[in-house]
Amino acid sequence: MSTTVPCVTLNNGVELPALGLGVFQTPPTRPATPSAQRSTPGTATSTPPPPTATSARSATRSARPASTAPTSSSRPRSGSPTTDGYDETLHGFQKSAGKLGVEQIDLLILHQALPSAFDRTLDAYRALETLLADGKVRAIGVSNFMVDHLATLLDRASVVPAVNQIEVHPYFVQPEVQAFGTEHALQDPVIGGVARAHGETPAQVMLRWGIQYGRSVIPKSTKPNRIAENIDVFDFELTSDEMAAIDALDTGRRGGPEPDAITLEAFGREIPEA
Repeated sequence: MSTTVPCVTLNNGVELPALGLGVFQTPPTRPATPSAQRSTPGTATSTPPPPTATSARSATRSARPASTAPTSSSRPRSGSPTTDGYDETLHGFQKSAGKLGVEQIDLLILHQALPSAFDRTLDAYRALETLLADGKVRAIGVSNFMVDHLATLLDRASVVPAVNQIEVHPYFVQPEVQAFGTEHALQDPVIGGVARAHGETPAQVMLRWGIQYGRSVIPKSTKPNRIAENIDVFDFELTSDEMAAIDALDTGRRGGPEPDAITLEAFGREIPEA
């Protein structure tokens, strides 16, 4: 018996199975089962499949036995701790890839932000961007990043994370973090698909969407390359179908405070004298 598993399309076009297997604390001596080794991409067997997802902690415990499972079409996801900087993260990739028995990892994520030394987190993410540019990984992302972590990262990073892996279940939904991810196209297949069709970034597509409605758009960035990217939105045009698809993304949720909730106590600012 086999069941087809649907995929989620990330913001760069990479497909991620909608159902995975967590391997943290899985004994390293437990081998992949023969039926799982015969499984094909996009299918789940009735017996446990081989580990195709790993975190930084579980990689050291259970990744090497998983290398007996198929690696041509079932490359793993791996996590990298953000207590390390740039060079350490590159080395961490080499260790994880070696233990997993692969040369390329589908999705590499930072397991946790380090708020007390966030520059180290930014250095680690910069290493992920290097690995992505070098073709060592197919997609990069983060894990357990809250809204303020994501906002700081997006202001400094060159690549928007494809994933923010967070705890979500019926008893803990984290709507603010999910809404932020949707707003910034961390994992929106519609925005990502339109961007790929035009060879532009998701941010450029959203800006172009506003411009084609005759609006004046005001993107904010302190990064020179991002500022230049935001201006370069006049050499392509979205189709009517693409405009309609983006229109349909409206959630009705405001990104900022509700206008009726504004008070001087909460939002008042003293303006310095000239």
